[in-house]
Amino acid sequence: MSGDTNAVQGGRRISAHAVCAAIRDDIVSGAYQPGSRLTEELLARRYGVSRVPVREALRTLESEGFVTTRRHAGACVAQPSEREAADLLDIRALLEPLGAERAAQRRTEAHLKVLRGLVRLGRERAQGGRLGELRPLGDWFHETLAQASGSPSLAALLVQLRRKTAWVYAAAPGPRPTPLEGAVRPDPAARAMESWAEHGALVDAVARGDADRARALATVHTERALSEFRLRRPIPVRTSKHSVNTASGRN
Repeated sequence: MSGDTNAVQGGRRISAHAVCAAIRDDIVSGAYQPGSRLTEELLARRYGVSRVPVREALRTLESEGFVTTRRHAGACVAQPSEREAADLLDIRALLEPLGAERAAQRRTEAHLKVLRGLVRLGRERAQGGRLGELRPLGDWFHETLAQASGSPSLAALLVQLRRKTAWVYAAAPGPRPTPLEGAVRPDPAARAMESWAEHGALVDAVARGDADRARALATVHTERALSEFRLRRPIPVRTSKHSVNTASGRN
């Protein structure tokens, strides 16, 4: 199978893209810890493919920042720095509102149908306390919203940013801040219901073609989400004049 970026598994061909997605998912989920080696032979055995699509997948993951190549060690899971973690949040805060604005201008009825269906499901799961089912729904919602922007490049970048942010802040959460005495911890169920209410308002603005409203709502929603990431892993204050202020704690 030399030179072929597809593998055969169970009588069907597995593309390098599918292998890449599988390795990426395992990195994001923590199956491969930062700094751990990724050998072609072991990966090929794990996913039941040849080394050719694995090699192609590792090159792609390196370009995305999930994998790095070390001298004398080969491919390893990347170890993101504090600066990179903070930069990811700043970039998302800039691009996600732009994506929502473009979605209001370019969305199709098919996009709206999916978005409305996801909001309905998200609200039902949140109200029923089925919080463990909300993350994949949220990922699907934001990927659909990104696709509705009508820009494949922007959509791909937004999806990659969300994946990488989740990975970075789960991979090395660091010390959690000590809550202030008497402070009330946010109720996860209440927060989930509020988040999906924000999703619903955003879809309404996108459906009306109100680009300004969609951008404003996405800004509020994104700032709240990114503030929650910062609480997981406090980032040292930087002096960059381009940093985004999310001190309000809005998501």
